[in-house]
Order: sequence, then C-alpha cells, then structure tokens
Amino acid sequence: MSLLRRRKQPPPPSDGDGSDHDDNDKGKKPSSSSSSAPPSKEPTRRTKAKWSCVDSCCWLVGCVCSAWWLLLFLYNAMPASFPQYVTEAITGPLPDPPGVKLQKEGLRVKHPVVFVPGIVTGGLELWEGHQCAEGLFRKRLWGGTFGDVYKRPLCWVEHMSLDNETGLDKPGIRVRPVTGLVAADYFVPGYFVWAVLIANLARIGYEEKTMYMAAYDWRLSFQNTEVRDQTLSRIKSNIELMVATNGGNRVVVIPHSMGVLYFLHFMKWVEAPPPMGGGGGPNWCEKHIKAVMNIGGPFLGVPKAVAGLFSSEAKDVAVARAIAPDVLDSDFLGLQTLRHLMRMTRTWDSTMSMIPKGGDTIWGNLDWSPEDGLECKAKKHKTNDTDDSKDTNGENIEVQPEPINYGRLVSFGKDVAEAPSSEIEQIEFRDAVKGNNIAHSNTSCREIWTEYHELGWGGIKAVADYKVYTASSVIDLLHFVAPRMMQRGNVHFSYGIADNLDDPKYQHYKYWSNPLETKLPNAPDMEIFSMYGVGIPTERAYVYKVAPQAECNIPFRIDTSAEGGEENSCLKGGVYLADGDETVPVLSAGYMCAKGWRGKTRFNPAGSKTYVREYSHSPPSTLLEGRGTQSGAHVDIMGNLALIEDIIRIAAGATGEEIGGDQVYSDIFKWSKKIKLKL
Repeated sequence: MSLLRRRKQPPPPSDGDGSDHDDNDKGKKPSSSSSSAPPSKEPTRRTKAKWSCVDSCCWLVGCVCSAWWLLLFLYNAMPASFPQYVTEAITGPLPDPPGVKLQKEGLRVKHPVVFVPGIVTGGLELWEGHQCAEGLFRKRLWGGTFGDVYKRPLCWVEHMSLDNETGLDKPGIRVRPVTGLVAADYFVPGYFVWAVLIANLARIGYEEKTMYMAAYDWRLSFQNTEVRDQTLSRIKSNIELMVATNGGNRVVVIPHSMGVLYFLHFMKWVEAPPPMGGGGGPNWCEKHIKAVMNIGGPFLGVPKAVAGLFSSEAKDVAVARAIAPDVLDSDFLGLQTLRHLMRMTRTWDSTMSMIPKGGDTIWGNLDWSPEDGLECKAKKHKTNDTDDSKDTNGENIEVQPEPINYGRLVSFGKDVAEAPSSEIEQIEFRDAVKGNNIAHSNTSCREIWTEYHELGWGGIKAVADYKVYTASSVIDLLHFVAPRMMQRGNVHFSYGIADNLDDPKYQHYKYWSNPLETKLPNAPDMEIFSMYGVGIPTERAYVYKVAPQAECNIPFRIDTSAEGGEENSCLKGGVYLADGDETVPVLSAGYMCAKGWRGKTRFNPAGSKTYVREYSHSPPSTLLEGRGTQSGAHVDIMGNLALIEDIIRIAAGATGEEIGGDQVYSDIFKWSKKIKLKL
C-alpha cells in the first residue's frame, strides 16, 4: 500500500538554464537527500554528420533510378493509344499510315520484296571467340544494346576487327550476320531502320514468305561475302524461290545506303559465269527483278569516307574533339578511342567501296565543281542561280553566292581552300621518303596499330606540303598513308571511269560496284529508282591541319576553327557543306539515274527506265513526332511516309510513271549537265 501511495518524483530539469525552477525554489533549503545527490549531467548533444560527395552521388543515382522506374511504370500502365491521343490533341488528327491508306484503296500484296541493308545497320553475332568473350556465344556484338562495348571494350574491338592481311576472320574468331527480318528492323531498341516499312507492307498482306532481308557481313568486301559465307548465292536462291512460289511475280529489291553498291555488285555477279560469278546468265535480272528502289544510294561514293579513313573523323567527331580537346586521343585509362576506332575500321574492306568514284570528272578539280553557285542558306524553292534583292534606292541588285571550291576535297588550311589555284605551290608527296618512325619506342602505340606509325614525321610533312587534294589525288593520298589497307582495297574495288566497257578486264569483280566501270544488266523491263532526301547540309569537302606532334596521336585532323565569314556560309567547323541527306551528297545519289543511266547509254545499253525521287527534308514539329514522318535524313528517311507509300505502290504492281515519274527539288539535272562524261 505504501508503494501505491508513494508520489512520483518530478524529473530533473533537462536544461542547464533552469530559470523557472530557480525562481520557485528561491530561499528554500535543500533537503539532505538532494544535497547528498551527485550533480546532474547535461545530456550529450549529437553532432550532425557532414554531407559528403559520395552521399550526393548516391542521392543523385537514387533519384535518377526512381524517376526512371516511375516513368517506365507509367509508360507500361498507360493505354497504347495515349501517345497518339496527346499528339493529335496538339497537332490535330494524324493521317493514316501509308499501309492503312493503301489498304483502303484496295492495294494487296503482289511482288515479293527483298531488303538489302547498308553498312553498320545489320546485326552481327559471335559464333566463336577468344577467352575474353566467354559467355557471348550468339550474342550480338553489333546492334542491339551494345552492352559489351562498355563492359569489355578492347575485347569487343578485337572481335569486330578483321585480319589486316586477308580481310577475313582472324584466327579463332567467327562473327556472323544475324539472319531474318530482325537482322536490321531496329539498329538499337527504339531506333528503327526497316521496322516502319515492314509494318506498313504487312498492312496490305505482306508476311515473312513475301519479304526477305538479305543480311550480310557488311564489314567484308562484297566478293568476300560470297567466299566466306556464300551470301550472294543465298540471295540468288531466295529470290528464285520467292518468284517461283508467288505466281512468277518478279521481286522488288529495296537496297539502302551501301546496300545499293552491294546489290549493284550482285546484279553483275549473278549474270557472270562461275567460278567468279553465279552463273545465272545474261537474262537472269530481267526474269527475276521488277524494280530496284535504291534509298540513299552512294553510287559515286561519299567524301565522308575519305575523312573516316584518313583521320577517323566526320563533322560530328571533329566538333566533339573541339569541345573536349584531346579526350578522344587521351591515353587516360588506355582509352585512345580514335586510334582503336581507326585500327578496327581500317580492317573493314567495305568502307573502301564508298571512296569517291569518277575522279575530277565527277567531283571537280582545283577550279571547278558541278555544284558551283550553290547557296547554303535555307530555301523553299529556287528557280534562278542568284537571289535578287533591293538596294537602298529600291533598285534590284544581284547577290552572288559565296564562291566555293568543292573540288578540293581535302585542303590543309582555310587559306589554301580559298586561294586561286595559280597561287598554290604543291610539293609532290608520292615519292617522299617516310622516316623517323613514330612508334618504335612506344609499346602502347604499337599495340594500337595504324599505318601512321610507319609513315613517320617525314611522310606527315610531305602530305601537308602537297596542300590540296581532289577526288583523283585523294586516292593516291590514301595509298600513301595506308598502303596495306589500299592494297587489299585494290583487289576488290576501283574508282575510275571506263573508256571501253567491252574491254575484258571489266569482267573482273573489282569493277562491279562502280557504276562508271560496268554496264547495267540486260533488263529493259526492270525499273531503277534513286530515292533520297534533300535539304540537309551534307559533308562535301574538308579543311585539315596537322595535329600536335604526339607519339600516338593520329597526325591529321579537321580544323574546326575554319569558319565561313557569313551566317549562311557553307563552311562550318572545317567542313564544306552541300545539299544532300546529311551523309550522301545529291551529286552521288542522283547523277546516275538523272543522266548516267537515263535512256540508252553505254552504261545502260538495255535502256532500263530510271527515275529520280527526291524527298524534301522536314524536321519533326514536336518531340512526340519522334524522328519525323517527312524526314530526308539518311536513316530517318526510312520512316518517311511519302517514300513508304511510293514503295508500297510499286510493290503492289504500279510503275514508275504511275507514281509520278521524277520528283526533284534540288539542282541535280543542272549539275549533271555540267559533268562532261562520254555516254
């Protein structure tokens, strides 16, 4: 009971101040019990931990991951029609896809379709590899997620490279093309190549038995795809099977980018007698092919190939180099990105197929080019060579476009690119002595092998002292800086113009992918289309400089400081731009169908009909449009609704005349007339 009656003692004050307590108890004598108790201690204050950089990084990663998972959840939870609903709410009702539109018109599957992918867009998978590639059997090394590029980059480079002597597989490595429509429908997840066209063809009844993806190893030279994989024979057999099982209807072939050159090679191979050819005879193409609808075809090559082989650069790489100097060349962590890229790509013989063909006759010389007078400013429609404007008195004056020497593919210095040819003093480089080798004392340089290490400073100086290179001399330039690569290339490709196409030497396969050194098949009923985008600034010529002298660096680079004097100048970041699809200039994509093959010429003795179909570039108006439905860009054009509609109509039985014949926005016909080529 005493315990129940015992009152609970109040707790001691928690604050050392205790002002209220002192006031109430002032004058009171403390009890003996309280006086004998030890003095109370203040509670220990907890010190706050400092926020470190690691905490910030973890917090940031956590926020990003949480946001990603939230967006992923919302994306999977929303109705499939929601993106279209939002887009239509902003831009208005969307038109029917071409497949739906043409299905309503009554079009149905008729001619089987063959797709021929271009360089880098087809998937490659591993079938045999070294120990570092353990666990990657039949996994994609190219295409897909590219996961192994950052997981094991040096192993990836080793397996993607070919043998530098044979141009075929390295010992112990087998990388092979992915087969089926999945080989090139998407390049990476979400980035379509052929997927949109395939989906629209399916709307009018096409399926896998009437569509065939002619996948091949795009790293190899064209003839070596037959030597190693018998790819050309497989394409021939599949086309014959598709024609036989579809009521005798001939196929419509749709090559894209480098696939255009690959199929040009195929059409000569299939007619040629064995063992070099497929033995189909002179009428095989006439019997089996209704039309060849070339998309973004680099018939006469691309200047971008020169920059890629010469310095592993293009416009975008040069800009990145300028923003972050020496990062791509850095030895930090052994990255040395551009040197690894050069070592790998210089083993891919297919890249040499796109070196400009036709020399100065096609591309121009030091003083002339077909595109002389081109204006680089945006325009909707141009009918005259010059613009008219008014001066302060209201009188019309003529504004001449900035003069550009497009024929000078490579110039060392902006002053050389703009100088009159009479003032350019060139020192011959072809017989220059290569000396003072760069990499003899540096092991890491030898491991990242490029032929520049054998060129030496003497050879580098000789290249720069020649100052300017045209389409003819740039072939000699590549022979000088990369003799082993070009030695392999000479076996498989040629870049000239034939004087006499009946000369027996042109029966060799090295000429089959050059439209200026071979004849079209004997197929008068076969139609040939050149379909490409226009209205996008496209690389046409380059201003170079010698890089700082470092042992491992690539010795030449695009001079990004070279800029035109006006806002609408064609010179941007060391690159002269012309009209095209961002990769292939109009001149290369359009000349053969506009003039070289137009009518009966020595290059087209059977008189196959040719058509030029240009698609004016229009970028997407909103982010919801993705890559756009009216794009003229080199790859994005594969989603261009007008191009897809043209293809479906031809596949369903229409002719080139029935879809409107030529459709031209550029000056390709005017430029073609300037080229003095014997036809």
